[in-house]
Amino acid sequence: MSFVKRTFVSKVENVEEEEGIASQDLSVLDLPDLVLECILEKLPPDSLYQMSGVCHSLREKCVSDHLWERHMKQKWGRVIGPVAYREWKWHVASKRSFGSLRHGKQRSLIKFLSLRWPFSWMRMTVDAAYNNSAKKQSSYMPPDSFMTWYLALENGNFWFPAQVYNRENGHVGFMLSCYDAELCYDPHTDTFQARYPPHGRRAVAVEHGIQWERLRAPPVDTSPHDLHISECLHDLRPGDPIEIQWRRNKDFPYGWWYGIVGHLESCDGNENYCRCHKSDTMVLEFNQYTTDSRWRRTTICRKDHREEGNEADGFYGGVRKIKSEREISVWKNLWPSDVLD
Repeated sequence: MSFVKRTFVSKVENVEEEEGIASQDLSVLDLPDLVLECILEKLPPDSLYQMSGVCHSLREKCVSDHLWERHMKQKWGRVIGPVAYREWKWHVASKRSFGSLRHGKQRSLIKFLSLRWPFSWMRMTVDAAYNNSAKKQSSYMPPDSFMTWYLALENGNFWFPAQVYNRENGHVGFMLSCYDAELCYDPHTDTFQARYPPHGRRAVAVEHGIQWERLRAPPVDTSPHDLHISECLHDLRPGDPIEIQWRRNKDFPYGWWYGIVGHLESCDGNENYCRCHKSDTMVLEFNQYTTDSRWRRTTICRKDHREEGNEADGFYGGVRKIKSEREISVWKNLWPSDVLD
């Protein structure tokens, strides 16, 4: 009987304790760190941004690069590359230098003005829903964090370098090519605006309404005005997809053009007897053009390739081998409906 009594009393005390805990006001900050971290990882960017304005403790967690880097990769990873990240770092550094100058510190303004890409400083809002908390939060947002960078991209307040397929709304002269540009996101239409650098005497070209599928991060860290050093020439065989730099004349920047490695005229294409990959001369084919077009085929020197061409046919630059099936599928999806002359 005494054992039963002790058991009954223990159960009553447990119930009272549980009721007492349930009656208390619990905060999300009372959750274990691991649980809170899992919750924050599930939040979309706009909710994570709003959560950062609740209190100091949540602010420190919500601005974490660990959380925002994941959102950057998910939405912007395909169009943002190392070149854009470098431009962002320069942008942040220039703002710091400018801020120091405004406070009377002796720093060189020339370094700030010498940046290659003119960027406007970002506003600290995501959309109209955040206007009330933006001023309060702008003072603590780390200027070089992934959160700040994400919001700058999302708001269209940061022009970043990337490449555009079939530039200028699919202009026939640029079919199956990819050119460098400055891009700015329009959150209202979920499209981009592009500014192409001037070509010779031609002014800056601007294009609006560019869809996501027409953009990519530069696959190589080579300026559009520099020759890409080809490291794949000795590995290329007929049928391999490639991209090659091409420019109309010496005043133009390079664009990347899609093609495949072809067979020499002396080869019948039989794989069992083909020795084209042994020759110093390599044929490149651009099958979007008719067979009698002067743009259909060209040859380059495999052994010591530099820029080759002339003022009439343009100049062919560096070559890169396309290894990714995703890259190949993008080019095929952009294939023109009609064969070009």
